[in-house]
Amino acid sequence: MRAVVVGLGVQGHKRNAVAGKDVVATVDPFNAEASYKHLEDVPLSAYDAALLCTPDEVKIDLLKYLLSNGKHLLVEKPLFADRPEDLIELKAIARDNRVVCYTAYNHRFEPHFVRMRDMIQSGQLGKVYAIRMFYGNGTARLVRDSAWRDQGAGVLPDLGSHLLDTALFWLGKPVSGFSIQSASCFENRAFDHVAFGANANIVLQLEVTLLSWRNHFYADIFAEKGSAHINSLCKWGPSTFSVRDRKLPSGRPDEESITLVQPDPTWAIEYKHFCKLCEVGESNIDNDIWINDTLRSLGEELKQGKGAKQC
Repeated sequence: MRAVVVGLGVQGHKRNAVAGKDVVATVDPFNAEASYKHLEDVPLSAYDAALLCTPDEVKIDLLKYLLSNGKHLLVEKPLFADRPEDLIELKAIARDNRVVCYTAYNHRFEPHFVRMRDMIQSGQLGKVYAIRMFYGNGTARLVRDSAWRDQGAGVLPDLGSHLLDTALFWLGKPVSGFSIQSASCFENRAFDHVAFGANANIVLQLEVTLLSWRNHFYADIFAEKGSAHINSLCKWGPSTFSVRDRKLPSGRPDEESITLVQPDPTWAIEYKHFCKLCEVGESNIDNDIWINDTLRSLGEELKQGKGAKQC
């Protein structure tokens, strides 16, 4: 695999480090470390794939250029489009050119996220009733100082996209009926704290914030035969996965826990996964279409002021 990294910001440097010797060029109009300022200057014959780590507003045009020229793509989440038909067009271009368009959601490769998916799918928990997730970091000030980040729906698409993708990963199918429960701009111009959810067959309660001064994630799944819980991510470790077996008619459940203390393994695992996808030609744009539609609908609620404090 010969790869070019497009965008040498925080994410671009991570992708560059993980891809290692596969990287034949880097592109960034503002970073003097980059090999090229413009993607069009990189000879098409020099690379097979691109790792796209750019701001959202330029992604669609770059994706169309790369896919139309037969290049496999890993693009940083989220993959949004003001025109939903753009995502459908990208799917068609990737299919027609037999290349992969893969949107990176590296948390799918967290060991405990995989355990949770496997446990749900095994039936050990029985019928799942409700899922509650929280994702918070303390980047409010950094986001406020970035003109391109502190705008629109703010934290909702940034971190909310992770939680929507995680729900899709665990349940294996989309959920409908999402609505905003609360949204606030405590320190930022755009929303920096949002709670949203779906009162569906499986109830989803999701919360994202830029105001968690210690970065944190947790998930609780409540089900017929017990419950399962994740506390923190490996990168913020220690990260613990707990399972509680329900006692009937009531009583203290038996509990088993696994705690990991290790560096974040997800970036390297995801890159290997992407390389395998390139061999078989499998894209995940359908996931992006659902996430995009859901976040667009929630964004419209915010514009109408539903559940939102005035920003």
